[in-house]
Amino acid sequence: MKIGDAVNKRILDLCAGRGITLNKLATVCGITQSTLDNIKKGNSRNQKIATIKKVCDGLEITVADFFDTNLFYDLEQELE
Repeated sequence: MKIGDAVNKRILDLCAGRGITLNKLATVCGITQSTLDNIKKGNSRNQKIATIKKVCDGLEITVADFFDTNLFYDLEQELE
C-alpha cells in the first residue's frame, strides 16, 4: 500500500468509527471539503503533515494515534 492510500483509508476509517462524514470532518478541522475529497479520490498523493495534523485536531487524536495502525507498517517504497 502506498502512503496516500493508507492516509485515505485511515481518515475514512476514523470517520466511520465516529459516525461522521467527510463534510463534517472538514468543518470540524477547518479545512476545505475539496482538500478531503482530493485525498479520498487519490488526487492528493502527498498530503502535508499540517493537513493531517488538522484532521487529528478535529478528531481529537494525536498525530501518533493517527499513524499507530497496521496500515502504515508495510508501505511500498515510493521513488517519486
